Amino acid sequence: MKQGLIVFLNGTSSSGKTSISMELKNQKEIPFHHLSIDDFFHNYFDFINNKFPDTEPTKEVDNIGQIIFDPIVSVYYATIKLFSEMGLNVIVDTVIDNDKRFNDYLDVLFDHPTLFVGVLCSKEELTRREQIRGDREIGLANSQFNTVYCFNEYDIEVNTEELNPAECAEKILSFIKSDQDYLAFKKLSKREISVS
Repeated sequence: MKQGLIVFLNGTSSSGKTSISMELKNQKEIPFHHLSIDDFFHNYFDFINNKFPDTEPTKEVDNIGQIIFDPIVSVYYATIKLFSEMGLNVIVDTVIDNDKRFNDYLDVLFDHPTLFVGVLCSKEELTRREQIRGDREIGLANSQFNTVYCFNEYDIEVNTEELNPAECAEKILSFIKSDQDYLAFKKLSKREISVS
């Protein structure tokens, strides 16, 4: 059986990834499954809050990222791989905001068909969207900007200031239907991780 296609939407928070994902998921021509890292974190925290509603920590935890975030991200990547292995097309909706997560993603999914999509948006527009949304820390997208947009090549780029989500999704679908090769992700290599 053929592996499912992974559509990796690379963009900062508030760049439009989820809106594009919903358009891709809702169209009927090519079936997609939307896997968002936000869902994995929300489901985990809902589980903890429902299972242990009265639990109060007895001390502050400094390395919560290593204890919780990194393992949840690993399960997220493994789920993307599982869906692809089952022949299901997947939309990846996440922010790869550090070199370790990027390297982990590359390790798990390098051998899978991946359409690498740059979801582009200016810093000014990202700030405006954060202010309108109200559910994101102002400046979050700008803090991710240089790390997220450090890639020199994508299979396709969509600018969410110029195109609405439906137009972005149509541009991505047109590329998929053109049967062009997905080469950009295969050209990526691991990043050097500094140890502090």
